[in-house]
Amino acid sequence: MLFIIWIIVGGILGWLASMVMKTDAEQGMILNIVVGIIGAFLGGWLLSPLFGTGTINSDDFSISSLLVSFLGAVILLAIVNLLRRGKVR
Repeated sequence: MLFIIWIIVGGILGWLASMVMKTDAEQGMILNIVVGIIGAFLGGWLLSPLFGTGTINSDDFSISSLLVSFLGAVILLAIVNLLRRGKVR
């Protein structure tokens, strides 16, 4: 059941992050899910110690964990844009 929640919440967070970074037209549903889940891992690694909260991957479904996971997805898209195009956008 947790895996299904990861897919749903990761897809929503990946989609929101792609809208913020203006890459929504380039991404499909599968890539949004991947960005959301990997972004949550990245947010857990980089931002979780700063905010003192978990992420969606650590079974912590609070507003702060969703924010950390979302920011991780935005950071992931910024890194991908920087490597692909040479600018964050």
